[in-house]
Amino acid sequence: MSYKIINIEESEDVFSYVQRIHHHFDIQIYRQIIGCCNEFKEGDETLNLAAADENTRAKARILLLNTKIVDFKNHPLFVDEQFELIEKTTQNHSQLNNFTFAHLKQFILNSKEQEIKNLMPALSSDVIACVVKLTSNEELIKIGQTVFNPLANSQIGSKGYLSARVQPNSPTDNTDDVIWQVFNSFSFAVGDLVLGCNPVSSEPASVAKIELALLDIIKVFGLEDTIPNCVLSHIDVQVEVENIYPGSTGIWFQSIAGTVNANKTFDISLQKMFNHLKEKTGQFGFYGETGQGADFTNGHGEGFDMLVHEARKYGFLRALKLKMHANKKTNEQPWFFVNDVAGFIGPEVFKTKEQLVRCCLEDIAMGKLHGLCIGLDICSTLHMDITLADLDWCITQIMPANPAYLMALPTKNDPMLSYLTTSFADHLKIRKKFGYKINEAMWQFFKEIEIINKNNEPSEHFGNPLWVYYQYCKRKKDSRTQSEIYQEGRLKIDDLKKRGIDIAEGFGENFWELNPALDAKVKNLYQEAKQSLWTEIDDDFIKQIPNAVLLQTRSKNRQDYVYHPKTGEELSEDALQKLEIIRRQWKGNIPDIQIIISDGLNAISLMEEGHLLPFLNLLKDALRQKQYHLSSKNLVIKNGRVRSGYQCGEILFGKKEIISQKKAIINIIGERPGTEHHNFSAYITLANPNQWQQKGSVDHDITKVLSGISDTALHPTLAVKSTLNLLDQLFEKPN
Repeated sequence: MSYKIINIEESEDVFSYVQRIHHHFDIQIYRQIIGCCNEFKEGDETLNLAAADENTRAKARILLLNTKIVDFKNHPLFVDEQFELIEKTTQNHSQLNNFTFAHLKQFILNSKEQEIKNLMPALSSDVIACVVKLTSNEELIKIGQTVFNPLANSQIGSKGYLSARVQPNSPTDNTDDVIWQVFNSFSFAVGDLVLGCNPVSSEPASVAKIELALLDIIKVFGLEDTIPNCVLSHIDVQVEVENIYPGSTGIWFQSIAGTVNANKTFDISLQKMFNHLKEKTGQFGFYGETGQGADFTNGHGEGFDMLVHEARKYGFLRALKLKMHANKKTNEQPWFFVNDVAGFIGPEVFKTKEQLVRCCLEDIAMGKLHGLCIGLDICSTLHMDITLADLDWCITQIMPANPAYLMALPTKNDPMLSYLTTSFADHLKIRKKFGYKINEAMWQFFKEIEIINKNNEPSEHFGNPLWVYYQYCKRKKDSRTQSEIYQEGRLKIDDLKKRGIDIAEGFGENFWELNPALDAKVKNLYQEAKQSLWTEIDDDFIKQIPNAVLLQTRSKNRQDYVYHPKTGEELSEDALQKLEIIRRQWKGNIPDIQIIISDGLNAISLMEEGHLLPFLNLLKDALRQKQYHLSSKNLVIKNGRVRSGYQCGEILFGKKEIISQKKAIINIIGERPGTEHHNFSAYITLANPNQWQQKGSVDHDITKVLSGISDTALHPTLAVKSTLNLLDQLFEKPN
């Protein structure tokens, strides 16, 4: 339930109010009052931490403004090892302790940068979060315009600069897709922070292939001291790749959560991160990623609000940064930066464009006050009610706060992750509107390859990736003529386009506008994504699935499923009964594997000809040939999410008296509307008896994912082979 404050007394603080109204300190009420200070977001409402009305929000803020920092610090919202680490790495400051939050807010808003920086090491994450709760959008922008934490030996993160992470993603980890998107970014003079690719496969061999492809571009262009490569797999995999191919990985990456338990979902711990980063040497250190709402959507809300969760992520990152930078001169400190993926999770966190703006401004301020170089992924999933035009509006509202960097893709639509983010054209438009510059070393490189002319203006080669490829070939001592190299490059680009990878060639009326044909295509893909999202799996199609058993989740309808994801993670009572019947019918002869088919966010990806049915039939044949004991039933979940598959496993395999061996589920699920391929994924989860028996124990941290399956991307034939290899590894079977 939302909390309601009816009346407060003059000069009353949070703790005296709780004592007066409830007659004793109540941690739940305390957390609710702190949550009530937030601007409204759906995620806080789900956690029962949102204000019941604007009057309550205003009164909660007055109570917090009147609260002394020392009293707040003496009443932690939630204690675990991560909180203790943050407290340990936060300096003591006796003067600060006597401040109220009102005094602290005014100090931050009215002081010069160095004065704020002198105090920042003494600001704990929870204190920073609470200051941000009390601050308007305009005041958050002022913080963003005042505090800067640039990377060593660069202008990245400095006042008046906006850098770019090139995000050259491929639905199939095709290195040509990756390489040509980098050439494309360079052709628009975009990309000075990192060449960072999200991989489909986290297998070390696949990750290494992409790392080496990106590193090759960097070396050929002589940019080893200017920009790093990065493949955003799990940090364990990056470390493994570095051990196999020394020098192949650039900056290391990992997603970060706000509590110890939430970090377990990412399969990391505090000690693991410190151990890994202790081994990281050289100029390029660490790249972290966060996002409001990730903790509670993974089942680790822990009773406190999303903003404090987010702040604690930055506190953990600050502790890691302090360790990496310890005993190093300023000009020798490794690069360490973070980006906030503000709108990637979905409408369960927040729904509106105004909330997206608020979230981004909050996180810029919190990151900067933690001493971090922070950038943004100003993004929206395609199941949020945020349009392409809305995203443009959000960018203009956020950019005055001067984040260090944004994502950069050929268009707003990511071809692999299938969400909306910032394009090369957006970067050019922002630079034009706000006067932001990029890292000077990279700007000189763009002049060197003649994308930018001597007058610091776009040259005749601007927006031409073939020209960048030609420059690349020349540096590799390629003896072919420009015409011959262009001809080869044109064939490569044509192949990319057939695979659904957009390359931005040329521009519109102005150099910061997407060319009209590509702009029209992106808008069409957006409309197709909405159709995919709201299309329900067809009963006639279900009849084509052999031995199908239809299950429903607790989602009342498609809208309930999209806007309230938790309902799609839990099976209905009828579904649970059907699973019990199946388990009893096995009569103790428990199969090794249960196949599950979930419509997910894109039922069309399953129903399209050449997609699910060929994959399913080939997979079942291959499993039988490998002598896996396979369930004869195919479970079909309507309005199903990944965790509803885990619940199937708990019911089928979670009986102590009959299970003695590891069992697996393969959850085939429609995902990522908005790509030309209509891809689906296979989530493969193997767990031991104890895990299946404990409700909620099986989660994403032990699940392997095979993404991008379709007849035009990762073909079902190849996907079956990859699925079988993963299962063999999990079951420890010889190939």
